[in-house]
Order: sequence, then structure tokens, then C-alpha cells
Amino acid sequence: MNSVFSFGKKLQHLCSSIFLYLACLCGSTCFLISCLYKSILFKVNKFLIQFFYFIFISIFGFWILTILKPRSSTSDFTPRKLDLYFTSASAVTVSSMSTVEMEVFSNSQLILITFLMFVGGEVFISIVGLYLIRPKFKPWRKDRKIESVLSNTTSSSPRNSNFIEDIELDIVVIPDSPFQDDFVSSDTQNLKYQCIKFLGVVTLVYLLAIHIIGASSVLVYLACVSSAKDVLRNKGLNTFTFAIFTIVSTFASCGFVPTNENMMVFSKNSGLLLILIPQVLFGNTLYPTCLRLSIWFLGKFFKKREAKYLLKRSREIGHLHLLPSQNSKLLVATVFGFIVVQVILFCSLEWNSSVLNGLNSYQKVVGSLFQVVNARHTGETIVDISTIAPAILVVFIVMMYLPPYTSFIPVKGVVENPEEPVGEKQGRGKVVENLVFSQLCYLFLFIVLICITERKRMKDDPLNFNVLNITLEVVSAYGNVGFTTGYSCYRMINPDPTCKNKSYGFVGKWSDEGKIVIIIVMFFGRLKKFNMEGGKAWKLL
Repeated sequence: MNSVFSFGKKLQHLCSSIFLYLACLCGSTCFLISCLYKSILFKVNKFLIQFFYFIFISIFGFWILTILKPRSSTSDFTPRKLDLYFTSASAVTVSSMSTVEMEVFSNSQLILITFLMFVGGEVFISIVGLYLIRPKFKPWRKDRKIESVLSNTTSSSPRNSNFIEDIELDIVVIPDSPFQDDFVSSDTQNLKYQCIKFLGVVTLVYLLAIHIIGASSVLVYLACVSSAKDVLRNKGLNTFTFAIFTIVSTFASCGFVPTNENMMVFSKNSGLLLILIPQVLFGNTLYPTCLRLSIWFLGKFFKKREAKYLLKRSREIGHLHLLPSQNSKLLVATVFGFIVVQVILFCSLEWNSSVLNGLNSYQKVVGSLFQVVNARHTGETIVDISTIAPAILVVFIVMMYLPPYTSFIPVKGVVENPEEPVGEKQGRGKVVENLVFSQLCYLFLFIVLICITERKRMKDDPLNFNVLNITLEVVSAYGNVGFTTGYSCYRMINPDPTCKNKSYGFVGKWSDEGKIVIIIVMFFGRLKKFNMEGGKAWKLL
């Protein structure tokens, strides 16, 4: 009996030893993975992280698109693999450049494209960025010596009853302590860490709330307005998929719409256009202002200290989309200033033209507003871009070129990059930055490359393949907008009886080499924020 009992104790001891060993091994492995993650995170350039992120997601989307089958009504047509990858890259970079008609894709493929647009949107990317930079702000672990100083101070100080409360309110620090600086630094670091967590929660709540409200509004509109619902029924599109797809695309500033004609089939549905206009602004040009308002509103109920710190010291957080108060106000003024100027120009030149033919005065005003709001970065359209006056096309090209947070700042020295601490870029990095070209130089090179790859078509079909149309297409891809003049068989000088008009972008008629160049332009445009300082060393005197 004793031998059995002794054997049981040895077996129990062996099991506990094995369990303890496995626990230590698991803890060590997690620690090594954490150290490796932090080492990679702190040393790898943010440009490389986002570059490989977009490449990986675009390849993943292309792979799934090749597995999923197109709509049964278009089973006789199978998109080429280059066109499928082009669509995936266009969705991930939120560019909405298209080489195939949207109604070719099945409902499952549309859901996949919706996912690609969602994970490629700037707001979602900012949430991922906040999660990745959180370890940089992780507070230090309290040192035992500091804890002993705290305990001794609280026991001997006559203010021991209020000491902890004062520490939490950041009112006083430990007097005459050798660890005073460390304690203050740790407290500041902890506050920044909590601010990053709070900012991530605010951004996530903002993202989900806008999507839920937008999709619900579209579904209610489709249920109440039969003319809009009939369009989807005639095209065989799922109502729920259309609502989610359109809202995700609009908020992410992509511009894809499940219909071949984009929003032209809804040009008379002013209510739907009015639902989408705020989505365009809230997800792009006005996002920094909306983010500050969200922090202020939620700070009234939760995390008041963190909200106050974020609003007053936004530059110290280093979040690209959290602009200082004055910059946010001037951004709003600039955005609405551009909109007013464009609406006046658009209405004055196109009010009585065929572009807005068939619309009443109210529909023309709403349609014009929708068109110019989308000219900055979203690319949804209710008119045929090729029929717009050339003067407006030139204005649209300028609007597509401008970065989303462009603002008129009359005060010198107000505009500073919130993502870059003062004095950070020095030495070798500054030299490399001075050697690179400006954004206009890159656009010039891309346009020249397209003119080379499409030189035969420019000679044989000059009305379609002209420099203005090519420039608009390249700038649209660079700005991740998606505006396109399309291709018309009726503009061919030498008519081709086999030519068929298709409802996809002008780039759909380009050569494979030209499409590959546009894919590069879309990725370059999506990552242009990392090169906004380029070309400043080039002085034209």
C-alpha cells in the first residue's frame, strides 16, 4: 500500500514538473515572440509595412477572385487574370479603376471586393496603425526602488492621505526624490499609452457607427423608393449587398458601385445621393475634423483625461489624422471652399447642357454637388465624364491631384507634419529625401510611359487616346479617385464594326503594359503620403 502511495506521489510530482516545464517553455516562447515583434516593429520602416500589406492583400484578393465564379448570366465571359488582379489592386488601393464591367462579378465576388475596400480604407489602416504603435508607448514597469520610495514617503509625509489622489491627478510629484524624473516620465508614458488605446476605441466606434448608419439609411431608402429598388431588381443585384458595398466603397473613398453605369442610373434619386455625400466627406477630407469631434464628444462621458490630452497635444501622439485644432478648422474652410467654387463652375457650364439632361432644378443642384464632392478622392459619378466641358475636367484633375488634407493656411509656420517630431529627420535620411523627385515629376514620368506603351493607339485612334484623357486617367489612379472618360466606339476615326461599347474605365482598352503601369501608379498614389516632402531640394531659379 505504501509503495502504491509513494508511486502516486512520484507520478504527481512528475506531472507537476512537466506542467511547470511546459508553462516556462510557453512563457519563454511568448516572450521571444514579443521581443521579435517589437524589434521588427520598431526597426522596420512604416512605408515597407504598408507596402507589403497592400501587396499581400491584393494578391489574396486576386487568388479568391480566381476561385469564385462570375455571374451565371455572364458565364460565357471569363475575365483575364490580369484584369482580376487589376480589380483586386484597384479595390485595395481604393482607386475604383476598372477594366471589366462590374455586373460581371457574382454576389460572392462583390462581397470579396467589399472586404478588400474595407481593409484598404484609410480609416481602417489608421486603426491598424494605432494597434501597431501601441507597444512604443507601453508604460515602464515600476521599479522596486521607486515603490519603496513611494511607501516611505506615504508613511512619513504629513500629506499621506492625499498623496495617492494627487499622483493620479498628476498634480504633485515626489519632492527631493532621486527617482522623481523617472516617475514623471513613467506617468507621462502611461498617459500616452492610455491615449493611444482611447484613440483606437474612438476610431473603431466612428468607423462602425458611420457604416451602420449609412447602410441602414440606404436600405430604408431602397425600401421606400420603388424607382431605385427597381434598378437593382432589373439588374439582378442583391439589395443588402448593394447597400453594404456602396457604403463601404463611398466611405473608403473607393468609388466602386455594383452597377455598370456607376451612379448614373440613380441620377434622379436625389435622396440616395444626399445619403452618400456625407459618407464621402466623413471618410476622407473631413475625417480629421470628425475625429476631433468624436474625441471631444466621447470624452464628455469616458476617459476625460485622455480626451483632453489628445485634443491639446495631438502632435505628441504622432497620429497622421489627428490634426491640431486650428488646422482642422482651416481644413473645413478649405474643403467647403473648393466645393462651392466647383459647384458654381459646374452649374454655370453644364446647367443647360446634355450632361444634366432630364433632371429638374433640384436634381441638378444635388447632382452637381454630388459630382464635385466626389471629384476630390471618391470617384462616383452621375454623368459621363467624357461629355463634361474641358475646363471642368482640368479643375477635376487639379482636385484629384491635391492630397486629402490640403488646406489654405495664411499663417506661416502653422502647418507641420503631425507624424514627424521636430528635428527627427536629419543626416542621411534628409539627404535621401532631397534626392527623390516631387509628386509632379513622378506623374510626368508615368504619363510619358503611358504615351509610349499606347503610342500606336494614340496614332490610330486620337479622339479616344488623347493626352488629356490619358492625363486624367493617370492622375485619377494617382489620386485613387477612379474618374475616367471611358472609351467610345463612336469617337473612332476609322470605325470598327466589331467594336462594342463597354461600361468600364478607359484603362480597360489599354495594352497589358499600360495596365501594369497603372497598377504601379495606384500603389504609388496609395502610399504617396510617405513622399510628400520629396523634391524640395529641386529649386527652379
